[in-house]
Amino acid sequence: MKTEALKIAILSLHSSPIGALGSRNTGGMSVYIRELARELGRCGHHLDIFTRRNAHTNGQVVNLDENVRLIHLSNGHVGPVPKLALYHTVEDYFRALERFQAQDGLCYDLIHSHYWLSGLLGQIAQNRWQVPHIVMFHTLGALKNMAAAGEPEPELRIVSEKRLAKGCHCIVASTAKEREKLMRFYGAAAEKIKVVPCGVNLNLFRPLDRLAARRRLGFEADESIVLYVGRFDPLKGLDRLIAAFAYLRNHPRLRLVIVGGDGEQSSAFQYLQRLVLKYDVQDRVIFAGRIEQSDLPPYYSAANVLVIPSRYESFGMVGLESLACGTPVVTTPVGAFKRILREGQTGYVVSDDTPVALARGIEFFLPATLAEAPVPEAVRASVFEYDWSNVASAIMDAYTNVLTNQTYASN
Repeated sequence: MKTEALKIAILSLHSSPIGALGSRNTGGMSVYIRELARELGRCGHHLDIFTRRNAHTNGQVVNLDENVRLIHLSNGHVGPVPKLALYHTVEDYFRALERFQAQDGLCYDLIHSHYWLSGLLGQIAQNRWQVPHIVMFHTLGALKNMAAAGEPEPELRIVSEKRLAKGCHCIVASTAKEREKLMRFYGAAAEKIKVVPCGVNLNLFRPLDRLAARRRLGFEADESIVLYVGRFDPLKGLDRLIAAFAYLRNHPRLRLVIVGGDGEQSSAFQYLQRLVLKYDVQDRVIFAGRIEQSDLPPYYSAANVLVIPSRYESFGMVGLESLACGTPVVTTPVGAFKRILREGQTGYVVSDDTPVALARGIEFFLPATLAEAPVPEAVRASVFEYDWSNVASAIMDAYTNVLTNQTYASN
């Protein structure tokens, strides 16, 4: 990337890129922001990531990487806040943002917002600072409501996303399918949407010896390991994955290892525990808890297969991580997987999202011997194009295009 060094304001209001991965509000978006910022910073650009200050914040400014800072904004309240409540405090956070900008003497070349609440903050900055505004929604309220899992998204979110889609300078979508949905449900202009896939850290996520990984984690060599990594959100479909194990009783050495969650006291964990008892699979399910991203490769490498049972995914970054570690993926027809997976070789997209279909997909990757399993290096090779350097290059193209063709209109 030979573009002149830019000063970029990254907005991630409700979720910190260094938050507890796998907990309620911290998932793939946080990984995306952190990894993209790191790559752009190494290319000489200067990035400030702005997020909400919370009770665990240690200092206003944290240096994350070369040319990358994390700045905590405060509106005077640092306790837990429902996401929707942040809508009413966006102006307060913009004032905190301006105070930081003034004291630091900075002027940003562009704003890149992540999620609709950050987009509203970015929209104010766009109008006050007269700089381009790029939005990445990560999930769309209209599509979450269509998935009909958990509490419905409020109309306020849908209206705000429509306004952002029309008022920003560029929308980054992670798949062509998301681009089509933005046009169909939000009236977004086709020429405004740039499709850039998510990425994977190929240095961190790489194949490890399966038996050694299992010994490290306390699993037996002759077990078949099915892995889930992610948040305990109804949208993620963990209930269907647990139900699928009731159809796999002919595999006595089969284990489901679940990584993520907010701890054993959370209502989501207790609900899943009740499902485990309901389907009588308590002796086959292991809740591993929340695992730091840097400690995930042994879990991927130890597993026979990663399962993504989601009702809705905008992309599905854990799938890339698993493939980069040489482990195939079984998934519902969500995100980017129909394009990424080579059926029967690197994974399987089930025909429907029922527990029976998931069970059949899982069985496909439960070979009688390790020698029959997919070759890890061949699985890994399927995701080389998703290296973060390629993603950052495509994002820089979007930035450059916006800066070259910028026009400003208040919204």
